[in-house]
Amino acid sequence: MSAPRIARKHPEPDRASDVVRWAAFCCVLVPLVLVWYGISTAAAISAALGLTAVTSACRALLRQSERGAAQLRAEERTPLGGRHSGTGTGAHRGGRHTGESAPVD
Repeated sequence: MSAPRIARKHPEPDRASDVVRWAAFCCVLVPLVLVWYGISTAAAISAALGLTAVTSACRALLRQSERGAAQLRAEERTPLGGRHSGTGTGAHRGGRHTGESAPVD
């Protein structure tokens, strides 16, 4: 009889970092290929700068998206009924309570 298998939890791979690494690799590879095929060095450098700018913007957006997703997951895990549980629209909130006939300033 074999021993029971213990389920090991593997960490999820960081796909955003993989994408950024491949994009950085392409920022180097594309200008080299362009020069190889006869494009001027200045055009290859400007292509590299453009790819670097796009890669940086995409990286920033990916990181922002990851932070937002992590925040949503954290909010889903918090139990309801805490101090700031959101009791509804005005129910059980402090403030001034006026009678129906009293004018409100």
